[in-house]
Amino acid sequence: MSDPVIKDPILSVRNLTVGPDDSNSPPILSDLSFDLASHEILGIFAETGGGKSVLARALANWLPPTLAFRGGDITFKGRSTLTGDGHSMLKPGREIAYIGSRPQSSLDPTIPVGPQLVEKLHAVRPEMSAGDARQKILKLLTEVRIPSPEERFDEYPTKYSGGMMQRAMIVDALCTDPAVIIADNVTQPLDVTIALQIVRLLQQLARQHGVSVLFLSSSLSTLNQVADRVLVLQGGKVAEIGETQSLISTPKTAYTRSIIEQIPRIWMSTAAPVVSTRSSDEPIMSVRDAKRTYYVRRPGHLNSYNSVQAVRSVTFDVMPRDNIGIVGESGCGKSTLTRLLTALEKPEQGEILFNNRPFNDMTQRELTAARQRFQLLLQDPYNSLPPRMTVGRMIEEGMRIHGIGKGAAMRKRVEQAMNDVGLPTSIYNHLPNSLSTGDRQRISVARALVLEPQLLILDETVSALDQSEQNKLLALFSRLQTEKNLTYIFISHDLAMVRRVCSRIAVMYLGELVEIADNRNLFYSARHPYTKALLSAVPTVEDNPYDSAKLLLEGEPPSPINIAPGCSFASRCPFAMPVCREKAPALTAVAPGSAVACHLYDANEMPQPASTEMRPQNAELH
Repeated sequence: MSDPVIKDPILSVRNLTVGPDDSNSPPILSDLSFDLASHEILGIFAETGGGKSVLARALANWLPPTLAFRGGDITFKGRSTLTGDGHSMLKPGREIAYIGSRPQSSLDPTIPVGPQLVEKLHAVRPEMSAGDARQKILKLLTEVRIPSPEERFDEYPTKYSGGMMQRAMIVDALCTDPAVIIADNVTQPLDVTIALQIVRLLQQLARQHGVSVLFLSSSLSTLNQVADRVLVLQGGKVAEIGETQSLISTPKTAYTRSIIEQIPRIWMSTAAPVVSTRSSDEPIMSVRDAKRTYYVRRPGHLNSYNSVQAVRSVTFDVMPRDNIGIVGESGCGKSTLTRLLTALEKPEQGEILFNNRPFNDMTQRELTAARQRFQLLLQDPYNSLPPRMTVGRMIEEGMRIHGIGKGAAMRKRVEQAMNDVGLPTSIYNHLPNSLSTGDRQRISVARALVLEPQLLILDETVSALDQSEQNKLLALFSRLQTEKNLTYIFISHDLAMVRRVCSRIAVMYLGELVEIADNRNLFYSARHPYTKALLSAVPTVEDNPYDSAKLLLEGEPPSPINIAPGCSFASRCPFAMPVCREKAPALTAVAPGSAVACHLYDANEMPQPASTEMRPQNAELH
């Protein structure tokens, strides 16, 4: 579909074709044409493997040596940038700046952040004095709302959170005064509140600095939050382009319609995971007042330590065939709780029971045997799979550890697990190198299923997948639950996914549970201000009943070191009262199976303390 004519575009792409050096190989981008107007934010949508990152690198003149321009032209400020032999004349990082999706790997971890940004500025603007360069970086660090920029200037990248690193990368892009910024999947690794902060920050800085932005994403919901127009790529070609609201409400191609239909509806749909009462069931896993604190050496001190309160007095039950979601911002304690649930670490207070047996009472042999019945699926399917081990051998590993089966019997069981998750048995002896992200996650699922577990703990397992692959994997989990009576714990910051699959949801903030409720009550009648803030930031293609202008949180969560007395959310809460800074609210029952920790609900509304069981009224997922 052709791009409407834009008068005097800052960037114009005509019939651009990019592919491998080998001309016999098919191109990755084919005959692309579009314009980027001055001060515009143009969204580029493509599924994984659709060519958006190649397009970003082609426009920034950062193509890898294995790829080449095969045809077409890129015009920047009215001048052609491609030579006759297919080379770009643009100097990377100057007038067209690039921000990638992996900020933690973008800076040298052995050099403080500020000096690295100054060095980049000096490389592009050598005429600028060291003092002026430092002042410019500090000014930009302030503009992107990095707290205490003078102190953060001299801190190392390892001290920055993911959101702060992405802000530093925006400074890295802006410091050269570019005309265009290319933002390539910059919100993908971030939780919803920080992602929306970054989106709004880019919008504000684009207006303030007069910059045009190409915002590339595999989420149309995210583009709906940020883009003036959206271009949809299909197989490296332009499928459709138009104003954002018009494209989402009235797509003109079957491909765009199918993409929009796959986006989960949070509030337009009244459907939610349905459960039926089974009061005789005992919990498959119980968490009782679990607490985990880490001790880290204080900077500049030999024998003095800070206490990092990662998990604080967490209590809940997981019932058979239930789907419970645990959500919250990065740093809220989800990953530490995962390690406790999988017995990789022990709580210093409280206990965790599996099938009514505390982990603390198990010998190492008994714990190893119990682990056959609960399995952990990790987020990163690349680093969690050994690259030099065949697919079949990886899936066999758990069986070998637990002494299950030998020879032909073992292979038969592995192949059955592969069939269950939709993997062809023909790749049994193949290495995983050529497999897609979705297929790699299927291997992880098969590794767990081959042990016939009762409980799967999924730590951001589908967050690295685009919407299409995510839908396939969630459909797989649903089918496997029906066939094998599985129970799931979904640990995620993706609230749209949690809305679709979880019957109960627990919200964590700074190591505590602040609210727990069934699916419908949480999304339609959230009680805790933090829960409302999370819901207000969810990217959607529908109207959000929670107004982000009033509820969105700014900045990072407080440090879990030396947490102040009172409610841990008081410093960010728009409804905080004096009592909130003096007394910590207890997690208190407000309805069967639902509880909230907030002083906004008085004793009349919350007559009873929350039961230590915190069981749902309904336990079996249909």
